[in-house]
Amino acid sequence: MSEPLPLTTQQPPRTERDRGHTTRRASAWDFEYDKDTWQLRELGIRDRQLARVSFEGIPQFWLKALAKRWARWRFSSGLGAGSVSIGTRAVTSFGQFLTNIAPAVQGLGDLDRELLERYLAEVHSRYAGTVTHRMLIGQLNLFFTTIRQHGWDDSLPSTVTFYSEDIPKEGARLPRALSEAVMAQLEDPENMAKWNNPSYELITLILMRCGLRITDTVQLPTDCVIHDQDGAPYLRYLNHKMKREALVPIDEDLTEAITAQRRRVHQEWPDGAPVLFPRATRNGNGDVPVADGVYRKALHRWLKRCDVRDEHGDTVRVVPHSFRHTLGTRLINQDVPQEVVRRILDHDSHAMTAHYARLSDTTIRRHWEAARKVNIQGETVTLDPDGPLAEAAWAKQRVGRATQALPNGYCGLPVQQSCPHANACLSCPMFITTAEFLPEHRQHRKQTVEIITAAEARGQQRLIEMNQQVLGNLDQIITTLENDEDAEAGP
Repeated sequence: MSEPLPLTTQQPPRTERDRGHTTRRASAWDFEYDKDTWQLRELGIRDRQLARVSFEGIPQFWLKALAKRWARWRFSSGLGAGSVSIGTRAVTSFGQFLTNIAPAVQGLGDLDRELLERYLAEVHSRYAGTVTHRMLIGQLNLFFTTIRQHGWDDSLPSTVTFYSEDIPKEGARLPRALSEAVMAQLEDPENMAKWNNPSYELITLILMRCGLRITDTVQLPTDCVIHDQDGAPYLRYLNHKMKREALVPIDEDLTEAITAQRRRVHQEWPDGAPVLFPRATRNGNGDVPVADGVYRKALHRWLKRCDVRDEHGDTVRVVPHSFRHTLGTRLINQDVPQEVVRRILDHDSHAMTAHYARLSDTTIRRHWEAARKVNIQGETVTLDPDGPLAEAAWAKQRVGRATQALPNGYCGLPVQQSCPHANACLSCPMFITTAEFLPEHRQHRKQTVEIITAAEARGQQRLIEMNQQVLGNLDQIITTLENDEDAEAGP
């Protein structure tokens, strides 16, 4: 018997059409590169938001050639189409500036710092205070940096660069969380029942409870729920922004809702669909997810049906990302550690999570209002949290904690006023303390007794008198705080 042919030679013969298709795919970049508009699908790049990248607006042929090379390199390094398009827009803006202001520039070698400063002024006059302002400068600087790194054009002067001081600082903004009054309406079962599409209802629940971005939510795979060794469920998804898989814990109710969605998808696509939320039309294999823009429109219609209004009776604008801001803020204000919040939201850095932690002042204030505070006589210090001086008093406490921290309590003295007690806080009427400092007070009492005993042995009457007052105040403080602890512990 003859030897069996190798597996590769047993394949069906390829047709001319197959060979032509392969050749075209192999040289896709050759077909598209010279065009002024690249069709991303032809390059094998699929992006839900962008179909093409255009270089038509760049007037200079030499600048356009470098912009194309930069874009191709960025695609090859795995950068998304949106980021590549933004960079191309920055180069286009600079090219048009050169045409209007410096038409004599014939290459990178003709650029200098003075010209860049004129461009900075132009961009500032048009886009000051906007995200576009930072983007145009930052992306153009990346363009220059990449040219130098890869040696694409050695004529680029070293002075042609932007410095950190050239790029406007981004203003810190608080998270745009929805108020609890609005969330109560959105989470109301009666309003949730007004969704006329179960897929959109489930998308809303995932946005609310998991804090996913809408682009990640609509592209969830069918098998997005996994369980740990204890049987606890997690939602597994691809964080497209960070280009990595992530997990977020979910409850049994959401798990059951996802299971029900999988059953609905199986009824529509018995052979299986790879995504949890397939597009309803023109989707024979069920592999095309619903567009996030379609959901946004459905969300707007749902809000109108529910007539959601804020505390002032005004209609509320809600976008999918509002739920992510709201979850992050809720977790911080529920005392969830910042590192846990970072992992749940799958932030790349603590700085991003700290954006939500800026609201934790309300959490600290809640603890402060709830804590039992006593002065040196052991008397309770109270403050009406709704009173007219509540905000001012809270601000004073925050400043006192930050600038006059003590090992056994806090100073209630305004920071502008000097202290006449020379750190003898246990004889100071402005001293305030709580039960968290009981161990320090007990240790302080022990040391005070030792000082008094030694002073008695040496006949130091003044030292005895000073510390007797401290000892008496400590006894009052400890007794009051211990009674509070016993009352809270119960029988």
